[in-house]
This record gives sequence, structure tokens and C-alpha cells, in this order.
Amino acid sequence: MSMYPGHGRMGGVPPANGAGARLNELLEQIRAEFDQHLRNGESYEHQLSAQVQEMQMIREKVYQMEQQQLNLKQKYEDEINLLRRQLENRGGPPPGSMNPPPQHVGPSQQQPPQIGNHGAQSAFSGILSGQGGPGGLAPPPHPPQEQQQPPPHMPPAPPGIGQGPPPPPPPPSQQQSAPFQPPYPQGPAPGGFPPQPPQSTASPGPGRKQGMGRPPIAGPATPQINTPVPYNGPGQSPQVQTHPTPDHGRMIQQHQPPPPPPPGQLINNSLSDLDPERLPNHIKKVKDDWWAIFNQAVTRVLDVDLVHTLQHESVVCCVRFSHDGKFVATGCNRSAQIYDVQTGEKICVLQDESIDLNGDLYIRSVCFSPDGKYLATGAEDKLIRVWDIQARQIRNTFSGHEQDIYSLDFSRDGRTIASGSGDRTVRIWDIETGSNNLTLTIEDGVTTVAISPDGKFVAAGSLDKSVRVWDLHKGYLVERLEGPDGHKDSVYSVAFSPNARDLVSGSLDKTIKMWELSAPRTHGQPPGPTKGGRCIKTFEGHRDFVLSVALTPDNEWVLSGSKDRGVQFWDPRTGHTQLMLQGHKNSVISVAPSPASSPAGGYFATGSGDMRARIWSYTRLDRAQR
Repeated sequence: MSMYPGHGRMGGVPPANGAGARLNELLEQIRAEFDQHLRNGESYEHQLSAQVQEMQMIREKVYQMEQQQLNLKQKYEDEINLLRRQLENRGGPPPGSMNPPPQHVGPSQQQPPQIGNHGAQSAFSGILSGQGGPGGLAPPPHPPQEQQQPPPHMPPAPPGIGQGPPPPPPPPSQQQSAPFQPPYPQGPAPGGFPPQPPQSTASPGPGRKQGMGRPPIAGPATPQINTPVPYNGPGQSPQVQTHPTPDHGRMIQQHQPPPPPPPGQLINNSLSDLDPERLPNHIKKVKDDWWAIFNQAVTRVLDVDLVHTLQHESVVCCVRFSHDGKFVATGCNRSAQIYDVQTGEKICVLQDESIDLNGDLYIRSVCFSPDGKYLATGAEDKLIRVWDIQARQIRNTFSGHEQDIYSLDFSRDGRTIASGSGDRTVRIWDIETGSNNLTLTIEDGVTTVAISPDGKFVAAGSLDKSVRVWDLHKGYLVERLEGPDGHKDSVYSVAFSPNARDLVSGSLDKTIKMWELSAPRTHGQPPGPTKGGRCIKTFEGHRDFVLSVALTPDNEWVLSGSKDRGVQFWDPRTGHTQLMLQGHKNSVISVAPSPASSPAGGYFATGSGDMRARIWSYTRLDRAQR
């Protein structure tokens, strides 16, 4: 009897000791593995720290080289100006009469990107596929060999702008940094602003697939220059020109702006040529990452302020307010986003989940219906989607365009949508019946469309430098705005005035033009010979392509956004600029005023290649004080 308890105790102890030993062995293995991972982590951290320090040294070295290059360039320019003055004082010929021998045989005018049936390369090809240029723009990839010949007004050339062989594109690893990597090193902008890294402003076009979140390589609204053209004025980051082309000297001589005027002097609305650091405080406004210069040649009546910054994960191709001014929509890669104007809060994201998730799909245009219930989007997949905002569902899908869609506009009745595409057509759609009521075909790609406020006419800008106006319902061509006073390069943006009698257009020729449309126009009846409206104002002052134009609801200001990164307010009565705003690190692709603005001021929005949209306020100083 005494053996069983003893036997039970003796038989139970060894298993317990064996299990504890096994447990201790496992714990030791886990501890050893943890220590190994910890040592590996410390090693990785050390390597990362060393790489960061090395990158910082490279950044500082590049910055020093940029500063040396700028100082040397300024010294040469001062010496050249001194020699020219001495030559003039000695009675020699003026500098303009001394024509150097041609360095390159070809047109001096920069070519616009090609739109239309040009193979897989979509419209606006050549939009920022790497570094370079004053706006952070660089050459596109080479187009397919079987590309169609460009329009008659330009010689054969690859998509993009400029002559001479483009510099080699950077490797993919340089085209888009990972989110945690620091930006490309650049010198500080005037006012001590942080460096401005180049960002992408393009989309790949139909049939071109690339990884999610990669920069678009051909697309929405920003053209490019193959040969970087240096900027001498404020607002630019120093550029290191490592890939000069054979005609680089000629390009500099033809396109380089004159030396900046002395402080306080303004020449031809060129506020971009003024250095904010040399200006008195009463004609400038400098904040952390934006600044504005006011034209001291005219009475200052406006002030501007930043309200919200809306960060995106890709290029912001377009911005548009709802008709009540309470919301703003943006178009970017794969989605349209709607924000509350007062709070800056993101209200919703509209994204078609049924499409292929392996590539990019840039939303090139967005537009609210007048009642604010729907949002129309146009994209590079050739489809127009009309979203029910409340339900977050697609109400209509319109197909028919054969190339990317670049522009949309809703009519005031909320039933009609106009669309413009690289397939050289303007199409009119009825969202109630889902039908394509009208197709208007022209000779070149359509870059922009607008429906008049009275709903009678539709206007379109094109790569052929013309603006056309049709009867919206019958399709008659009413006016064609071109000629000696017209644009000298492709038209990228059009907008009707609130009274529907005037129209503004922005072009790659760096100008904005205001047109007085011919009157009377007999609506609904076939017109006689096509008339041409009269160009009543030309606004000059941007240093690069004008990509977007708009008018405020009270018809008192013309807004423009440019590849020079600036936004300008223009007085349509005098043609003088009121102010120039620099608030983005890349091209300003889209500008839009709020329809709810009052005579005392209101809001406007900007979208840029720096992956940000911003909401701003403008205030009439003379009326706000009453």
C-alpha cells in the first residue's frame, strides 16, 4: 500500500522536470533569436544613419555647386551688360543688331505637345517624367516610331516641346522617390523658403500601365520644355544644367528674360522678375511657404491669404467648386475627392473599384452639377463618369471618345455635359437619356471646353491655336477666335465671362487673351459666314505656359495659373496685373474661383504638380473696410 503513493510521486517528478527544461530551452532560443534581431536592427539603423549623413553631405555639396553656378552666371551677365553699355557709348551698333551665327536650324517657337491619334502616346505627352527645367519639368520618353505626323503648323518632332536632342531621362529610381526619402536637393527660394523638389504633373495615357503611385509620364495639363530655360527672377530654385543641348546657347539668348529691374520698378506686368527680398514690405506678403507681390504701378485693392492645404498622394490635375461654394472637388490618380471649404475636411473619395488596379488612372477634369448632387469626372480611360455624391455610386457612364478626356463642363440646366478629348472632338451628352446628342469634330486635339452661362453656346480650345464657339444645341460653328491678334501657340484653357458676351483663353504662348464675342448671334438658326470675335485685351506677364484661366463671378478679375508656378489676378478693364502669388512648388495646373464669391472677396482654389491643392481667400481692401 505504501508503494503506490511513493510510486506515484516518483513517476510524476521526472516529467515535470523534463517539461521545465524543454520550456527553458525554448525560451533561451527565443531570447537568442530576439537578441539577434535586435543586433540586426541596430546594424540597419547604423547603416541608415550613415546613408542619411552621406546624403546630407551630397545635398550640401550640390547646394554649394548651385550657388557657385548662380554667382558665376550673375557675374557673366553683369560683365555682358557692362560691355554692351560701353559699346553703345562708343557709338557701336545696338546689341540687338548683332546677330550671332545660327547654332541650330529649326523653328524658334517652342512646339506644343501633340494630342490626338498619335499611337499609344496620349495627349499632352511630355509632362514631367523626371527632373529639370524651371518648373521641375523634364523630357518625356521617346514616342513610338510609327507615330502620326504632327499638324501642319509644326515640323515633325517627338511629343513635348523644344528642339534639339533631349537629355537622357533619369532612371526609374530617380523619377519617383519612396515616401520616406528626402526630396532632391535644391537651393532655398527667396524669403528663406524650403527647397522645392520637382514633382510629377502627368499621366500615362491609355494603355500604359505603371506601378501604383508612380509619377505620370504623359498627361494632363502641363507641357514641358526639353531644353531647360533658366529663370533669372525670384521664385525659382537654382538649377544645375547637366545636360546642355546643341542649341542651348541659342535658347538662352532667345528666351532669357531681361535682367531684373531695380527695386520698385515694374516692366510690362512682369511681377515674376521682381525679387521679394529686395522689395519694401508694403508691396509684398511673405509667409512660411508662400508669398505674394502686389503691383505698385496700380492701386492695391486686393489681399490674399491661405485657407487650407489639401495634401494628395499624386498630382492634382484639376480643382472645381460646387455652385453654392461649400465644397471643392479635386481630380488626381484614380479618384476624385471632395472637401469642405470651411473646414478643409475630406468629405468623400469617389473611386471606381471595378477598374484594373495595376495601373494609374488620372482624373483630368471634374465638374459639379448645378444642384450639387452629382460630380462628373473625365479620365484617361476615355470614359465620363457621373457620380451620385450622396450614394457614392456611378449614375451614368458615357463612352464614345477615342482618346483621353481633358475637360468637362456642366450646363446651368444640369442636364447637359460637354467634353473635350484628344480625339479632336467635342461631345455633348444628356445625363437624363444617357445619349450623345452632338459630336463636333475639329482638325486637332481639344484641350479645354466651357459652356456659356446662358446655356446656348460651347467653346473649345485646341492645339491649333484657335478657340471655337458653337451653338450648343444645333452644332453650328458660330465663331472662330484666331488671326493676327490671336494666340501664337496651343490654347490650354477657356472660360466664359458671367455675362456670356466675353471669353478668356490661356495659351502656351504665355499670354491670356480676352475676346469680345460677335453680336448679335442668332440662336437656333444657321449662321452666315463664321465670324471672328475681337481680341480686346492681351494679358502678358507670366514667364511660362499659361495652363488655366478663370473669371470671378462678379467679372472683376481674371485668374491665371502657369507653369512658372504662379497665380496672377488681372484687371480685365486695364489689362494690368494686381498681384502675383507663389504658393506651389510646381506648375499650377488648375485655378478655380468660388461661385459664391461676393464683391468684397471670396475663395479660389489651385491644383498643382506638387501633389497639393490649396484653398485661398481674396479680399477687396477698399470694400472690406466699409
